[in-house]
Amino acid sequence: MSFILRTAELADIPTLKDLITESVIALQADDYSEAQRRAALGTVFGVDTQLIMDQTYFVVETSGEIVACGGWSFRKTLYGADALAGREDNRLDPAVDAARIRAFFVKPGWTRRGLGGQILKACEAAATTAGFRRFELGATLTGIPLYRAYGYEPIETTEAQMAGGLSLAIVRMGKNGG
Repeated sequence: MSFILRTAELADIPTLKDLITESVIALQADDYSEAQRRAALGTVFGVDTQLIMDQTYFVVETSGEIVACGGWSFRKTLYGADALAGREDNRLDPAVDAARIRAFFVKPGWTRRGLGGQILKACEAAATTAGFRRFELGATLTGIPLYRAYGYEPIETTEAQMAGGLSLAIVRMGKNGG
């Protein structure tokens, strides 16, 4: 089975929304309650159109089906979808700031095939080409093993505040580049 990595397009947004919902509901069930997962959709988890417009968001396809997505950013926002309050779209300075690794999701049934790692390597390479030497991300509890496997270390744990008084643990992780 062959996988194609490509830059996401605005036309992919409806498919990405469905993939993200499926991924969050099914794959994060061991780490977050159903109420947390549902409250996080559309704010903490979801499509960040800015990443697509910046051409820093990738998808992996097989047989024409998008089965994974993720990206990086040269903007200050660490995580979140279009509707997340407090977004910071100011540009980062590669000389002093870390590139942001963002919004990784895999379709249920397609995990453990190296897709997240493939996207992560592409993100790190693109960010390095843009002049960044460090990377940071906001990991879900579910995502920590992937990022640890690629050399990321926890920096701090925060709580993303959501509607209904709910919150979601997010672990800020970092890595020095090459």
